[in-house]
Amino acid sequence: MKKIFFLLLTISFISCGKKEKPTQFRIGLSMDTLKEERWQKDRDFFVAAAEKLGAKVSVQAANSDDARQIAQCENLLSAGVDIIVIVPHNGKIMTSVVEAAHKQNIKVLAYDRIINDCDLDYYISFDNIRVGELQAQYLVERVPKGNYVLIGGAPTDYNAILFRKGQMNILQPYIDRGDIKIVAEQWAVDWLPINALKHTENALTINQNKIDAIVASNDGTAGGCIQALEEQKLAGKVIVSGQDAELAACQRLLNGAQAMTVYKPIQPLAEKAAAIALKIMQGESIAEVNQIVNNGMKDVPAILLLPIAVDQANLYEIVVKDGFQKLEEVYKNVPKEQWPASKSE
Repeated sequence: MKKIFFLLLTISFISCGKKEKPTQFRIGLSMDTLKEERWQKDRDFFVAAAEKLGAKVSVQAANSDDARQIAQCENLLSAGVDIIVIVPHNGKIMTSVVEAAHKQNIKVLAYDRIINDCDLDYYISFDNIRVGELQAQYLVERVPKGNYVLIGGAPTDYNAILFRKGQMNILQPYIDRGDIKIVAEQWAVDWLPINALKHTENALTINQNKIDAIVASNDGTAGGCIQALEEQKLAGKVIVSGQDAELAACQRLLNGAQAMTVYKPIQPLAEKAAAIALKIMQGESIAEVNQIVNNGMKDVPAILLLPIAVDQANLYEIVVKDGFQKLEEVYKNVPKEQWPASKSE
């Protein structure tokens, strides 16, 4: 009997001294879409960073369908995620998801696009007003007078509103002086290039092709605008902005069809978002917060990174050297003797 007692006591001590395996945190990543190159990169960088930190990520993409995104978020919550990270298609409609998450004591991190009119926990993105300022500033420095067309993004995306605000910060003094005239101002639903194409075709027709610059809010819409310009043999003659440093846009910078893009270093954004998500789940303070952004209901603690203006001159140094795009793909339509001399490094 004594032997049995001592055996049980020994087992008890061993059990007490044994460390339990730490819980693996589960992150739900709800994305508006994965149709664009940019968002595929966000997903891949985020998942890789989160997994490296020991978390498991469940990814859902809604293909720009609000009802689908809400349903997918509800599924993620039902599956027992510890936090939900959302790239909203419509920042106002996703308010219900934040409320549902909070009922389960789950926090929400809005990624790249803010979620409006709710008790959002955190927001991480780039300085989107600055993005718009960079776009407009680049154009006015080269075309300080003339007819301008503004092609915005999805009106349901609050970032598109912020881009326009930044653009107008730069353009308004030129407009007030009469140097710049806005001859068309449209929004491309769901950021679709086909919508930008149609808006540009209409603007060209109405203005008898007398357009000097197009402020396109991203590279996808820029591509649609440039397609319309090509039909009128105006590509390269009308200066066009963009954003995201997509491969096709980088190639257009080199052939002169697109003047500039705005590079937003996605890998640092995604990796920082993954690290912050882990801190939130562990109940740690978020020292990275560097801004406060009002979402219509509250001042949301935000982490905003800085964007970079890119054109043909600094494309290699900024986008290629950073590893965002590959040299052989960006420069594939350029004779090799004209590739950056440092390619052999």
